Amino acid sequence: MQPHSRNPVVLIHGIDDTHAIFWRMMPYLEQRGWETHGLDLYPNNGSSGLDVLAKQVADYVEATFAPDRPIDLVGFSMGGIVSRYYVQRLGGIKRVQRFITIASPHCGTLTAYIRSNKGGNQMCPKSLFLNDLNQDMQMLEQINFTSIWTPWDAMILPAKSSQIPVGKDLQVWVPAHAWMVTDPRAIKAVAATLAEPLRTPVTSQVF
Repeated sequence: MQPHSRNPVVLIHGIDDTHAIFWRMMPYLEQRGWETHGLDLYPNNGSSGLDVLAKQVADYVEATFAPDRPIDLVGFSMGGIVSRYYVQRLGGIKRVQRFITIASPHCGTLTAYIRSNKGGNQMCPKSLFLNDLNQDMQMLEQINFTSIWTPWDAMILPAKSSQIPVGKDLQVWVPAHAWMVTDPRAIKAVAATLAEPLRTPVTSQVF
């Protein structure tokens, strides 16, 4: 495969994690021709706002890639919401062509109430932060946006909070939140989505 024949893929981890959580997904993608990048958000425990973490994503993209080089973006859990802020508020919509969130609380999660800090508050259902992002979610239709989630998620409560009425909705029947970045079914779904032509129609699928 020739260099740059596929967009580089930037992977954004979730709360209390580092990019090491993609230890299985990154080599899987690399073996199939993708150039992968992971960065460690700091602080990763929610003590800073997700908008602050999104600025780190913006800075990383600007420092790592040529201005005219498009990228694909994959965000897990909190990382999906951080990535949405980058795409919707920090100009990422001009750089990102394929955007995948994995088990991300687009409509909030009840488990965020036990994390009493700025990032946790922003992921609570009906938070001002999420309401702001969701009021113009339609801009995600400008790119290939996909939400991959599992109905068995015990961290995103209710699990259907990973659904939003834009882009593509993929259900992957993985029995645990953390396994969404290591289970072969979820990884294959990510790879298949990254391989799709641009501007795919809105569909709903089950793996």
